[in-house]
Amino acid sequence: MGLFNKVLASIGIGSAKVDTKLHESQLSLGEQITGVVEVTGGNVDQDIDDIYLSLCATYTKEVDDRKVTKQAIIEKWKIAQSFVIRAGEKKEFPFSFSLPLDTPITVGKTRVWLHTGLDIKNAVDPSDEDYIRVQPNRMMNEVFRVMENLGFRLKEAECKEAAHYVRKNLPFVQEFEFVPTSGEFRGKLDEVEIIFFPHTPQECELLIQVDRRAHGLAGLFAEALDLDETFVRVTIHEQHIQTLQTELAALIRRYA
Repeated sequence: MGLFNKVLASIGIGSAKVDTKLHESQLSLGEQITGVVEVTGGNVDQDIDDIYLSLCATYTKEVDDRKVTKQAIIEKWKIAQSFVIRAGEKKEFPFSFSLPLDTPITVGKTRVWLHTGLDIKNAVDPSDEDYIRVQPNRMMNEVFRVMENLGFRLKEAECKEAAHYVRKNLPFVQEFEFVPTSGEFRGKLDEVEIIFFPHTPQECELLIQVDRRAHGLAGLFAEALDLDETFVRVTIHEQHIQTLQTELAALIRRYA
């Protein structure tokens, strides 16, 4: 009977189970993710090589003129290694780590989750997934507030595969597309796209694309060639928050 149970466990029947319990499932960038991983033994004793947590997110990739949803690992942590889980035994492994600053916020179709996996010798590896709601930190919120004050509305936010010269540590970036609905830029711009590259909780680099509205045949020709788009990089710091609206307005105005 013992041998038969081992055979079943090797294909995942009666094997150890894993369940991750998060203390909070809604977090802002940079906050601590805390929780506990519960491992429950199955019908037989099993050797566990590792317990690992992977922070994952979805993004889109263009393949043959269609969008395909892909998955990326933002960061991976090993929280335990090399132990034996006895039949019917329960073990708990607490964890705590910072939510990486380059984690996309969960807006639109973007999904972020914590994948828990066990590496078990000669057996199917059990796993668990827990979805997280990711909120912007203070620096991002200030940029969103300024754009709203300048008459822009967030039209779309999407994680998409990025060219190598744009990306940093991940294969994708999260683009925020703003359209002017009031104020001085209405009628002058089609949209402004912003990508955030956080350096620290207090400092962030912005890649801003200003898409000017076409005027006349020359403007339409430029729009067709994407010559009406301007890219600019700017670094903002927490100590400049008081003047952020003035500075961003001047920057957008310069390229409008």
